[in-house]
Amino acid sequence: MVNKKIIVAVDGPAGAGKSTISKKIAEVLKLEYIDTGAMYRALTLKVINKGINPNDVKSILEIMEDTTIEFINNHVYLDGIKVDEEIRKNIVTNHVSEISKIAEVRKKMVDMQRKLSESNNVIMDGRDIGTVVLPHANYKFFITASVEERARRRYKELLEKGEKILPMIKF
Repeated sequence: MVNKKIIVAVDGPAGAGKSTISKKIAEVLKLEYIDTGAMYRALTLKVINKGINPNDVKSILEIMEDTTIEFINNHVYLDGIKVDEEIRKNIVTNHVSEISKIAEVRKKMVDMQRKLSESNNVIMDGRDIGTVVLPHANYKFFITASVEERARRRYKELLEKGEKILPMIKF
C-alpha cells in the first residue's frame, strides 16, 4: 500500500473556529498544525524587535531572506526561538495587518507555507488556504460562524488573555 501524503486546508473568516478545529484534527490524525496567521505575526514580531518601520518594505523583505518560521509540536518558532506568547501580544496585533498587506510579503509567505506542506503531513488554516496556498490539498474545508458567534469568541479570547476590555453588549 502506498502512503499518501495528507494535506488539509481549512479556510474561513476570523473567529469562525478554524484554529480550534484544525488543532483537534491535527491531534487526532497526528498531523503538523500550521497556523498561517501566526507566520505573519512572527514576521511582525521580528520587524518590531528590529525597530523597522512597518512601511519600509525594502527592509522587511531583506530580513525575510534570513527568517525561519517553523511549527514543532504545535509551537511557533521564529529563527529557532519559541514565540507563541510574544506573537499574541497587542503590539504585534496592532501591526500585523500593516505587514500582511505587503504583496511581496504575502508572496514569500505563500512560498514558505507551500514548502511546509511539502515536507510534512499537515493541516493548515488561514485565509485563502484552499484556493491560493494549497489549491491541490487532499481535503478542503471552509468554516463559517455568525458575526455574533465570532464576536463572542474574540471577546472570550481577550478576556482569557487578561486584556482590559469593555463588557460585551447584547443588542
